[in-house]
Amino acid sequence: MWKWGAWRHVVGSQQDSDLLPLLAERGITLSTSQVYRLVVERPERLSLKILMALLDILDCTMDDLIEPIAAAGAVKKPKKAAARGSAPDAEGLGGLRPKRARIRGVDRP
Repeated sequence: MWKWGAWRHVVGSQQDSDLLPLLAERGITLSTSQVYRLVVERPERLSLKILMALLDILDCTMDDLIEPIAAAGAVKKPKKAAARGSAPDAEGLGGLRPKRARIRGVDRP
């Protein structure tokens, strides 16, 4: 998850109509409604090309615009180190792995 850092402060000083020609200079064609939503709202998706163009236009860094945040309810599970040759627990791949076959010859017990 992420949120806009100083986005509204930095972009708020720009009119959405001012951004259209600046984006077009960088080969990005957006409609006026797309640029308006980009300025007013936090976009769900943003292409890297558009992000880089905005950073260039606004003369700022990614850290100025985007702040990473932890997702609600996201809990990192600690990684388990595998013991010598032991299979992972039932939650991991251990439940999916076949049992090792024993091949017995005619003359072997």
